Amino acid sequence: MNAQIVGNVGLYFVCYELSKRGWNVMPTARNAKGIDIIAYDLTATRYIGIQVKALSKKSPVPLGNSLDKVMGDFWIIVNNLDATPGIFILRPEEVRARAHRGVKEERVSFWLQPKSYMIPEFEMRWERLEEIQPNNKAPEPTTRPVTIPAASGNAPSCIVAHL
Repeated sequence: MNAQIVGNVGLYFVCYELSKRGWNVMPTARNAKGIDIIAYDLTATRYIGIQVKALSKKSPVPLGNSLDKVMGDFWIIVNNLDATPGIFILRPEEVRARAHRGVKEERVSFWLQPKSYMIPEFEMRWERLEEIQPNNKAPEPTTRPVTIPAASGNAPSCIVAHL
């Protein structure tokens, strides 16, 4: 599988697993900066942001040239997608603490070695998602009237929408 397909398989596999566990799941825009999944519990009192890293083999997880991009409430690593997938659930601070720093030709890069994340402490630990307290709640939407010019013709001179 090419890298984009591996990423898609991992993303939707995690969405499937979260849905089975009672989360309402929304993948975000692919390849956009930020988290990959927003999930709400069934009571809509908790939400979590998840970063997914998908690998076709039991490989190191590339983290880029800075640990500043390690965000979200959880990182879910899905590896070995060519065979029987492994699932590892970490907090961002655990990813940063276990990151390996390498320098090659004066370029810095970070990654997680399999021995750093493929451990029982993280494997299939879906219950870790329950660590998020109910006060981690999405803000209530606010509305404000906005005037939008109407199209010409028989339409009214303006439309008021609440955004």
